[in-house]
Amino acid sequence: MARDYYEVLGVGRDASAEEVQQAYRRLARRYHPDVNSDPAAEERFKEVGEAYHVLSDPKTRARYDRFGDDFRRIPEDYEERVAAGGGWARGGRGPSRDARVEPGFGTDFGTNFGAGFGARFGGAGFEDLFGDIFGARGAAGPIPGADQEAELELTVEDAYRGGRRRVTMTGPDGPRSYQVAIPPGVVDGQRIRLAGQGGSGSAGGQPGNLYLRVRIAPHPRYRLDGRDIHVTLPVTPWEAALGATVPITTPGGEAKVHVPAGSSSGRRLRLRGEGLPNPSGRPGDLYAEVSVSVPPKLTDRERALFGELAAVSTFDPRRGSRG
Repeated sequence: MARDYYEVLGVGRDASAEEVQQAYRRLARRYHPDVNSDPAAEERFKEVGEAYHVLSDPKTRARYDRFGDDFRRIPEDYEERVAAGGGWARGGRGPSRDARVEPGFGTDFGTNFGAGFGARFGGAGFEDLFGDIFGARGAAGPIPGADQEAELELTVEDAYRGGRRRVTMTGPDGPRSYQVAIPPGVVDGQRIRLAGQGGSGSAGGQPGNLYLRVRIAPHPRYRLDGRDIHVTLPVTPWEAALGATVPITTPGGEAKVHVPAGSSSGRRLRLRGEGLPNPSGRPGDLYAEVSVSVPPKLTDRERALFGELAAVSTFDPRRGSRG
């Protein structure tokens, strides 16, 4: 039996979406094969990723909470069908084209799960609820394959530039490779659809789609807020005091930013349109936060000049004024 996904992430069943995300990022950094050479780390990393994939999506999480490990075998629209008619009525209508049924969802599962499932719905039997999907008299029509979802981790630079990328993922049938077109300016949580790459259909049904949910990895330099990018801008004391135009590295390359005279650490400078691109609207902005840095070691001349400045200046930053 698979481990409980909440246990895998080390969170309670009432954990918020933010708590789930924080737990995932912490564990993903710990067990990522690039930073952890333990032979067991890769499997642990995959387990953590699978748990987050399920618990990060509200609908999938609700289904998991209700049905446990069997949640993947339940069609996504079963709630609506039950609400519409107290179950799926017989009558030979054949399967709905939007029914999401995992391959192998059939007699064995009905035998093992039917009694418990019927008890949940006021005594309605398994066949009463699901018989219509497979045909009341066993004459099932084409059943479309299930849509599937996986996580695609990108760097900030990848998200900014976009482009084509080959992605290899491990599924029930072993590793599969996909050529993925990443649109420029993709944001955290956005889904990329690979048509026809999901679960296989039955009885001639079309395959489902594979959705890659983008997760942008933490970056040592950039911090994202939607399409806006935040970055620290180190400047010298004289650049901050006198003003200067200085270079700044962005995901799109080097840019220039004007530092106004009299800038102190913490001042935010806005570069319009230098954030993540937006194919359907205004791009994000880049915010550079000034950080005044002093030389770690002064030359004799620098020490003399700083000493002269200290002797003549009446500025007192602790009082916020001169004198």
